[in-house]
Parts: sequence; C-alpha cells; structure tokens
Amino acid sequence: MKKIQMVDLQSQYEKIQPEIDQAINEVIASAAFINGPEVKSFQSDLEEYLSVKHVIPCANGTDALQIAMMGLGLEQGDEVITADFTFAATVEVIALLKLTPVLVDVDPGSFNMDLKALEKAITPKTKAIVPVHLFGQCANMEAILKIAKEHNLHVIEDTAQAIGADYTFSDGSTKKAGTIGILGTTSFFPSKNLGCYGDGGAIFTNDDDLAHIIRGIVNHGMYKRYYHDVVGVNSRLDSIQAAVLRLKLPHLDDYCNSRRNAARYYNQGFKSNPHIITPVTEKCGEICDTCNCHVFHQYTLKITNGKRDALHQHLNELGIPNAIYYPVPLHSQKAYKDDRYVEADFKVTNELVETVISLPMHTELEKDQQDLIIKTILDFVQ
Repeated sequence: MKKIQMVDLQSQYEKIQPEIDQAINEVIASAAFINGPEVKSFQSDLEEYLSVKHVIPCANGTDALQIAMMGLGLEQGDEVITADFTFAATVEVIALLKLTPVLVDVDPGSFNMDLKALEKAITPKTKAIVPVHLFGQCANMEAILKIAKEHNLHVIEDTAQAIGADYTFSDGSTKKAGTIGILGTTSFFPSKNLGCYGDGGAIFTNDDDLAHIIRGIVNHGMYKRYYHDVVGVNSRLDSIQAAVLRLKLPHLDDYCNSRRNAARYYNQGFKSNPHIITPVTEKCGEICDTCNCHVFHQYTLKITNGKRDALHQHLNELGIPNAIYYPVPLHSQKAYKDDRYVEADFKVTNELVETVISLPMHTELEKDQQDLIIKTILDFVQ
C-alpha cells in the first residue's frame, strides 16, 4: 500500500507529466512569463467550462476576493456579511479594505451560511453578502439571491473550495459555482480540485462593466500602459501556472468524480457508527450519482462523543494524515474579535470547532488506504 497522504499531488502529476513538462518548457522557451498566450487560452477555456462571460485571472484566491470588493466600489464602513466557519482569507480582505466584517453562524449539515442568521445580520449599512461554498458544496444560493434582492445587496461567491460544483435551482436549471452571484472568486492553490503548481486565482462575472473595471484593477489600474484610470493592484496569474491549469482543466470533472466516489466509500464505511456523522449534500441528503452538487474538496466528519481531539492525536501517532478545519472560529480570532458578537449567535460554529475532523481526500486515494483509515477510526471511536 502506498503511503497515505492528505493530498497526493505527486501521483496526480505523474499521470499527466509529459504534457505538463512540455507546456512548462514551452512557456520558458517563449519567455512570455506574464500575460502570455497561455493565460489568455486558459481564461477562454475556463469561461467555456463555467458558461460565464468573463474570467479574470489573478495571483491568488485572496486577491480575487479583495479585487471583487474593490470592483464593486464598496466604501469604508460598509458592512459585508460572511460565514464564521471558514478560512480567514474571506474576512481578512474585508478588514483590509476598511469595510466592516459581519460574521454569521452556519448550517449544521452543510456547514454553509445559515439563512436565518444572515437575515438577522442585515442592517442599513449592509452592502454585500459573501457566501462561502465550504468543503466543495454550494451554499443555498437561490435563497441567498432572494434575500439579496430584497435588500439590494451584492452577492460575491467564495468558490475557493468548490470549483466544478453545480448548483440546481428549484426550476431544475443549474449553474456552476462562482457564476451565480454578481461576482465569483476562486483559488488555484495546489491542493484545490483545480490547482496549479504555485499560487493562482480568478474572478468570474457576467457583468461587462464590472469585468472591465476588474481587468484594470488586477494590472495596476491600467488599460493602456502607464495610464492609470483606477486604483489597482499587481495581481496577475503567471503563464507557467496558466499552462498547468489549462492542461488540468479537462480533467476537472474526473477529479471531482474521483473525490465523490471516495466520499461515498467513506460514508458507507462509517454509516453504522452512531458517534460519527458523515457529510451530507444539501440537495439530495446523500452522495448521489445523478448530480454534481458536492465536489469534496474536503471530506469532513463530525465526532459526537467527545473523542475528536483524542482521535486527531491517535491518527497522528499512527502516521495517518488528518486535519481540523477550523480549530478557532473567526469571531474568536484575536484579529477579528468584536464586541458586537454574542456567543449564543454562534452555536453551530462553536460546536463544529469541537467536533469536526477532515480525512485524506484526493483524486488518487485508493480503497486499501481508505479501508485502513476507516478501520482505524472505527476501532477508536466506539
């Protein structure tokens, strides 16, 4: 049995190594390292895959969120609502832009933004909602869009963990994660379902005017060299990373299917243990074969008998990779504490930080590896 890894990027690379090596070498030979042909080709390919009018590549997923908010012209003191249970990048950029972050609790099943908490948090100062499609599953976008329309709010999707996922509306129509709100953002960090070999990100929109503004922002505010029309940043996807992403994009659906199959196998293995709650999909309640609503960037259990920390230590001692995403809620982080927050408003988040544990999840995961992980956990959690 191969050594178990949390994410096995090396094996994934080996399967497409000749194509990747050739593409990288061609970029080096061309010396078109910034905004070269590979960037434009990847941008076009991703627009087609997502069925979105505009993809604007940038340097990383955090920049993508910041640039999206800059593009909307949000002003100091404007409130932006996002989920408490997520990585800090989402709230970080809100604070960096001198906007006011407003954190809300999450749903105990999907781990995505709780709709009642969202509605309660809206004030006259609220200007935008940033739903985070956590662990690979879209938030309830139909309901969020309805709330946003009622209050005249922008919706910026944080799709860093869910690229490739579908969202199905009540009328049966579907859209790709990141293409539902006025803007979508994503990260191409190497461990993502579509990851490059360094840092990378992108912003998506169907709004022509916003796309024009954002294209200037990512390149120092320039549309013509040395003419700065808007305040911008330096955030560009380099050509080598674009070449890698362009070659991996045709494999994205297969990558997501592999993760979904692995998640289904985990779920089957753990289903008889009453102290282990396996992931569910909001649409189907299970991991089904007929939709692509969850792409399992992470596979995350809830351990309900108080043994989560002990299990984490036990797996570490046995050399079985695992992770706790996230051990401290954002509202309790030193950088983002605020007297406005009341612990009673974060009941689910506070429970999740004590119970969740994520297991190895990647495209190369093998059943014998999963069997060992499942048996080890079942033997411990009784």
